[in-house]
Amino acid sequence: MMRRFWAVLIGRNKEFLRDRGALGWNLLFPFFVVFGMAFAFSDKAQDVFKVGVVGEISSLPSGFSSTKHLKFVPFDDKSSALGKLRHHQLDILVSAGRPLTYWVNESSPKGYLVEKIMLGTDAAKFSPERKAVEGRPIRYVDWLVAGLLSMNMMFSALFGVGYTLVRYRKNGVLKRLKATPLRAAEFLSAQVVSRLILIMSVFAVVYHGSDFFLHFERLGSLFDLYFIFALGSACLVSLGLLVAARVASEELAGGVLNMLSWPMMFLSGVWFSLEGAPRPLRLLADAMPLTHMIDAARAVMTEGATLSQVAPHLYILGGMTALFLAVGAWTFRWD
Repeated sequence: MMRRFWAVLIGRNKEFLRDRGALGWNLLFPFFVVFGMAFAFSDKAQDVFKVGVVGEISSLPSGFSSTKHLKFVPFDDKSSALGKLRHHQLDILVSAGRPLTYWVNESSPKGYLVEKIMLGTDAAKFSPERKAVEGRPIRYVDWLVAGLLSMNMMFSALFGVGYTLVRYRKNGVLKRLKATPLRAAEFLSAQVVSRLILIMSVFAVVYHGSDFFLHFERLGSLFDLYFIFALGSACLVSLGLLVAARVASEELAGGVLNMLSWPMMFLSGVWFSLEGAPRPLRLLADAMPLTHMIDAARAVMTEGATLSQVAPHLYILGGMTALFLAVGAWTFRWD
């Protein structure tokens, strides 16, 4: 069994390394990013400042809560909100109710401006209590890198596996393999391992090469980061296998893979935070594996979280991986 598995694994790796199509994708991808960003940020009336609120937003002074260009984000956990304030992911944090209390980061220019705006409204009548916090600002590139790496892995996992199996089926390769002693489980596991090796190798080169010049802020463990990306990649590879389990047309496979990848790219928090997003949109994002992969990796990098602290995301990714593999193996056909 191991000899058959190893033969398929080596053959698939050699095939990938000889493929020149990746060059075309690298040339086209920047255009996709530009158009995607233009669509995501096409709204001219975007909120300028982000205000965290512990408690009910309706309990805030009406003049302050109705101020334009302020985005009010509710939080149930004050410690989590304070962590975001320390890393400049919130501009100010307000505890609704009476007495009115607010926290501001002394090193945040936006926090200074929001404080002046708040004190210029009817909130000043309640003599709010001011508390200060300190924390290093997280650069946008430090926040963005987890999303970009995850997005690159998503495209490599979905299209690298999905198109390959569909091409094998269309060209009759799978039909020939069916006549050999190779079993479906061995073939599929070899595809998963092969793609994981390639994805994690590319991740190591891109991450450490970029970190050499940009010096990313990484507060958590590098091992934890590798584990999260490996598990997330396995989940996405399994999803690609599920799509390609029975599809025989490259056109249909491309349409299905695009239908899966593009919503994940825009709704999983790659480019912007989902804090304060409408609940239906957040529920949809939580059903996507890329969301949990990005949230867990970002927590390790920017908040110093451990694997136990991001365990809910890992459990979901592990459950999705098992489900996709089981259904993909059950529905897989050679011809």
